[in-house]
Order: sequence, then C-alpha cells, then structure tokens
Amino acid sequence: MNQELQRLFNNLISIEHVSTTLYLAMSAYLGKENFTGIATWLRMQSEEERGHMLTLINYVVDKDGTVKLESIPAQPSDFGTPLETFQKVLAHEQFVTNSYRQAYDYVNQVDPQGAVIIQDFLREQIDEEAQSKTIVDRLRLAGDNPSALLVIDQELGQRQPAGGAPAAG
Repeated sequence: MNQELQRLFNNLISIEHVSTTLYLAMSAYLGKENFTGIATWLRMQSEEERGHMLTLINYVVDKDGTVKLESIPAQPSDFGTPLETFQKVLAHEQFVTNSYRQAYDYVNQVDPQGAVIIQDFLREQIDEEAQSKTIVDRLRLAGDNPSALLVIDQELGQRQPAGGAPAAG
C-alpha cells in the first residue's frame, strides 16, 4: 500500500471515527432531552459508522498498511432542537460524501480493490443523505408542535439495525 493510499484510507478511518462519536454524543444529548426514539436512531447510526470504520481498518491491515488512529476532537454536549441536530447530521453526511468522492478519484487509479470499497460507501451515502434530509424536512414541518415531534420520535425509535434484527437493549 503506497503512502498516499494509506494516508487517504487513514483519513477516511478518522472521518468514520468522528462520525461514530458525533452520533453517539447526539444520541446521549437527545436521550437526556427525552427524545428516546431519536436517541435510538442516532445510536444505531453511530454503530453503523463504527462498522464502516472497522471495514476500512480491516482493508488497510489486509493490504499490509499501517492504521493510524488519530485523536479525535471532543464532541459537544448540546446540539439544540431535534431539527438543529438533524441539520448537523445532514451537513456531516454531505461532508462524508464529499470526502469519499475525493478519495475515490485517486484510489480508482491506483487500487481497484480499494475503489470498490469506497464505491460501496459512496452508494450508501446516497441513502444516508436522503434519510437525513427526509428527517430534517419532517422536523421542519412539525415545527414546535409537541404532538408531531412525539410522533416523529416514536417513528425514528422503530429503526431496525442493518439486517433487520432488533437492536439489543
């Protein structure tokens, strides 16, 4: 694995590491605010991002590269309203998509196997952004209506992990 490829994959690992801690912090915050369904959705999102990080780590290790887990910044403890929180989720997912897009341009030229992994994540990012945008739109529509917010909270709490099995706990 050449140095540039290794640097790109380590950057993506760091982004996924930040993603998992960001969504976990958001989950804790909204759980504290009694939006338990939204908190469940965000915790599952955190676990999904952790899975992405592990996939990337495994690829680097399997290609005899060096994984560098950099320290990540502390996450905030307050994210505002559910709408403000999901606006941050959407912005973060757009950042992630852009990061994978930029990495793909180089990786596709030098490592077709690595490009397949990145392409799979890029495909998934279509759904990640669409889900986040839908939630933002629905929260915007709900406004300050407590009943509407509770319905959205309940619906998001019904999210199933990838594969369809109910979450433990």
